[in-house]
Amino acid sequence: MSNSSIGTSTLPNRWLIAIAAFVLQLSLGSVYAWSVFSKPIAALFNGITTTKVTPAQLAPISLTFSITLLALGVTAAFGGYLQNRYGPRVVATAGGILYGLGIILAGITLPSHNVYILYLTYGVIGGIGIGLGYIVPLAMLLRWFPDRRGFITGLAVAGFGLGAVLIAQTVPSLLSPKSLGVASTFTYLGIIYLVVVVGAAQFFRKAPDGYTPAGWTLPATEQAVRTGRNYTLGEALREPRWYVLWLILALNTTAGAAVIAVAAPLAEKFTLVDAVTAALFVTTISIFNGLGRLFWAWLSDAIGRPFTFLALFVVEIIAFLFMAQIGKGSFGLLLIPGALIGLCYGGGFGTMPAFASDFFGSKNSGMIYGAMLTAWSAGGIVGPILMANLDYHTALYVIVVILAISCVLPLVARFLAQRQSRDTIEVVAEKSA
Repeated sequence: MSNSSIGTSTLPNRWLIAIAAFVLQLSLGSVYAWSVFSKPIAALFNGITTTKVTPAQLAPISLTFSITLLALGVTAAFGGYLQNRYGPRVVATAGGILYGLGIILAGITLPSHNVYILYLTYGVIGGIGIGLGYIVPLAMLLRWFPDRRGFITGLAVAGFGLGAVLIAQTVPSLLSPKSLGVASTFTYLGIIYLVVVVGAAQFFRKAPDGYTPAGWTLPATEQAVRTGRNYTLGEALREPRWYVLWLILALNTTAGAAVIAVAAPLAEKFTLVDAVTAALFVTTISIFNGLGRLFWAWLSDAIGRPFTFLALFVVEIIAFLFMAQIGKGSFGLLLIPGALIGLCYGGGFGTMPAFASDFFGSKNSGMIYGAMLTAWSAGGIVGPILMANLDYHTALYVIVVILAISCVLPLVARFLAQRQSRDTIEVVAEKSA
């Protein structure tokens, strides 16, 4: 069904839906500001000041971030199915309730000094809420914007990347026991997130089957890698291309999550700045995380998804090598590789939904890409663990090696797509003969 067969007056404004999706993702993306909370929580649990927190005391608190990403990725795998069955508004509303509730409960229970309760509330309950909310806009907007797959998914998840900016700039001064304190701050933030996410979800609508904007046709330049059919999740999982895309996303996530998980402590250790200044590093990463989702996604519409990921990996290699050379008194220089890493990390999430949709169609994109987001969980675990168990400099060089190996994967994906396209053309020709 297209605009030619359904009155445009009966359709909601697709750009209004996109704006609501951006706002929803802006709230969910605050998870990337976790490093701002980690030291105050560790100090609270150990009855000390933040300046006295040791790496051993910080490590179990930092694990919360990995647990959140694990719950997020696993839930997103089911979120696509739930969206197909119950619709985007219902699933996103449920996600907002769980996300807000998880953070509220984390705030209420922080005075117990029990890290396992923190894992359950913020990590599991909050992570499930993020997973449900995150996948909905991507799957929904891919069907509303078949003419702008890269740009629209980039716009949707740009909000997620930018979500930590407001937190990093406003929250640090509130976390002191002399101010609100970390527990009350969590409680208030949870209430805000619940209201905003649930409110934005009420604008969500499912696009009609086969929807295309009036007068739009698929450009010839995209036909080589864009499939002509809609795969089911089972069919996609039998294709080598799915696993190549999964690896691309997992390895890119590993690199970015490694830095994001320890951004504030890393800035303090490398350049000897205080916590408030270190928050500027978190802000920089967050801003470029959001911009990268839009920039790389837009670029991928012009040069193709495979070459976009190849360029993205090369830039990251340079950024990690640069970061490893930063020393004390060089906080300004640290912002450069931080910005590049944020740009590329966000670019992976901005570009991959369209990449997956190119390969497997948009009809079941929620389930297919949702399952692929388990790569987010994998990278979200491996990256922070590397940083927690290795010296920061050693971990950065290990990540450079991982990224160098990753460079071959986009080219493999392109080869598989072209081969599939040739096979499809041959089959169609044989049937027509």
